Amino acid sequence: MDNKTILKQLKLQAALMELHDENSFKIRGYQNAVFNLDKTDLDLGSLSLAELEKIDGVGKSIATNINEINQRGISSALEEYLKNTPEGIVELLDMKGIGPKKIKVLWKELGIESGHELKEAANSGLVAKLKGFGEKTQQTIINALEFKEANAHKLHFAEAEKLAEIVIAEMLKITPDIKIEVTGALRRKMEVIEVIDLIVATDDIETIEDALDDAENFEQVIEESGPITWRGTYKELRIPIQLSFCEKEDFVKEQFLRTGSNLHLSLEVKDKLTLKDIVRQQNFASEKEIYAAAGLGEIVPEMREGTFEIEAAKNGKLPELVEMKDLKGILHNHSTYSDGKHSLEQMAQHCKDLGYEYLGICDHSKSAFYANGLKEDRVIQQQEEIDRLNEKLAPFKIFKGIESDILYDGQLDYTDDVLASFDFIVASVHSVLNMNIEKATQRLLTAIENPYTTILGHPTGRLLLRREGYPIDHKMVIDHCAKHNVVIEINANPWRLDLDWRWVHYALEQGVKLAINPDAHEMDGYQHMVYGLLAGRKGGLTADMTFNALSAEEIGKYFAERKQKIAANV
Repeated sequence: MDNKTILKQLKLQAALMELHDENSFKIRGYQNAVFNLDKTDLDLGSLSLAELEKIDGVGKSIATNINEINQRGISSALEEYLKNTPEGIVELLDMKGIGPKKIKVLWKELGIESGHELKEAANSGLVAKLKGFGEKTQQTIINALEFKEANAHKLHFAEAEKLAEIVIAEMLKITPDIKIEVTGALRRKMEVIEVIDLIVATDDIETIEDALDDAENFEQVIEESGPITWRGTYKELRIPIQLSFCEKEDFVKEQFLRTGSNLHLSLEVKDKLTLKDIVRQQNFASEKEIYAAAGLGEIVPEMREGTFEIEAAKNGKLPELVEMKDLKGILHNHSTYSDGKHSLEQMAQHCKDLGYEYLGICDHSKSAFYANGLKEDRVIQQQEEIDRLNEKLAPFKIFKGIESDILYDGQLDYTDDVLASFDFIVASVHSVLNMNIEKATQRLLTAIENPYTTILGHPTGRLLLRREGYPIDHKMVIDHCAKHNVVIEINANPWRLDLDWRWVHYALEQGVKLAINPDAHEMDGYQHMVYGLLAGRKGGLTADMTFNALSAEEIGKYFAERKQKIAANV
C-alpha cells in the first residue's frame, strides 16, 4: 500500500470523526499525524505494527489503523464510520468551503444526504435559515456545488497524459497492427482534459470494435458512438475516451484536423483558404507539409489555439519556444523549515543532481502559521545554513528567498529590514480568497509596488478542478508588473498552472519576464517543471523571456543589482 492511499484514508477518517462528534483531541491527533506523515520518507506500507508505533506522533491507535490498511486495504475503524454515514455525505466532505460540522447540521436538521439534495435546499433558501449559515454561506455552497458538477470526470493534463499512455498500451496489446496517437485538447497540452482523445489508423475497424467488446477494461457507450468513432470509458474510471478511426493513408490529415482548435483551423491563411480547406485538398506526408502549403512555418500542437499563432506565422515571427534544456535553475521551493517534506540540503542536492545550476528556496513566511511559516529567528537560522551549504555545494548556488504572504491590504508580512535580508521575494496570496475583482486586483497592485517584490507567485491562487481562482484584472496586474519590473510566476504544479497560459502572450508583449516555478514541497516536485514549461509554450514563451533561463551568475547579478537599487532609494 502506498503512502498516498494510507494518508487519504486517515484524512477521511479524521473528517468522519469530526462529523460524528468524536473527541476533539483524538481528531487533532489524526490530523497532526496526516500532516507529519505526509512529509516522511518512510514507506508506511512496508512497516510492521511495532515499527509504526515507534514513529513520532503516531501512537497505537493510528499505527493499528495503518497496519490494517496494509493488511486488508481499509481499517476496521474507517469501515465502521463509512457504515454509519450515507455515501452522499462522504462525498460532500470533499467539497471546498464547508467543513464536517456544517455538513452534519445539514444532514441532521434538513435530512440532506447528497449533493443534489443540498443544491436543491440551497437554491430554495432553506440552508440560509439554519443557525450558523446565512445567505453568504448558502451562496458559497451553491458555487462550490456548481463548480464540482462542472468539473466532474475531468482530469489535469498530467493525469490525462498518463491515462492516455495506459490506454494506448492496452489498445496495442489488443490490436498490435494499428497506429494510435493522442489528438485533440490532450495533444494541445490543455491544462484540463475532458476527453482522452485518440486517433487510430487501421484497415479493419470492425475487428477492432469486436476486440474492444471482448476487452474487460473497455466499456462502450453505444448511443454516443458512430461508424468511425468509439466512445466509452476505461476500467472503472468515468473519464470519457474517444477513439477516432481512419485509413492509414489519412492519418496525418485526420490527426491534424482533430488536433487544432476550431478557431485555429478556421482562420484564413492563404488565398481566402483556411487550414481546414487546405488539408482537405490532398494527403500530406507530415504536418510541416500542411503548413508549408499554407505558406506558414510549422506551428507546434500546443500553440494551435487560434489566438496569435496564425498571425505570427504569416509574418514569419513564430517564437522559438523555451525548452527544458534552457532552464538553468529552480525557484520557489519549500523545505522542512516550513511545510516541505525534505530538508534544505536534500532539496539542494537533488536539484544539483538533476543538472541545475541553482535553487531558490522560498519557504512560507510567518503569516502562514498553518504551514509552519518562518518567524524572524528561523529566517536567520535558515540563511546561516544556506551560507554553509553554498560553501559545501559550490559552484551550485542556493539563493535566499521567501514566499511572503500578501496580506489583506496588499502589504508583505515582514518588515523592510527582514525583506532586505533575502536575495529575492516571491509574493503570494494564500488567504481571504473571496474578494471581489476590484479589491483582489488592488491587493496585488499594492504588493507589486513593494520594492522588495521580485516575483508575483501564482497570481489567482486557483486549484484546478478544486477551487476557482480569485478574480483579478489580469491586464492591470500584468501592466503593473511591467511598470515595476516584477517577474510573474507560472506555477508549474499541475493543480495550479497559474499564470494561466492565456495571459502569457500579453505578458510577453508588455516585456514581463516569466519564471517557471514548481512550488516543490518535496524532491519529486521538481518533476512538475515540465508542466509549467508546457503552459508557457502554449502562450509563446521563449528562453530569453524566461527568468530562470538565466545562469546562476546572471540571476545572482540581477538579484544583487536589484537589492542595491532598493537600498539606494530607501
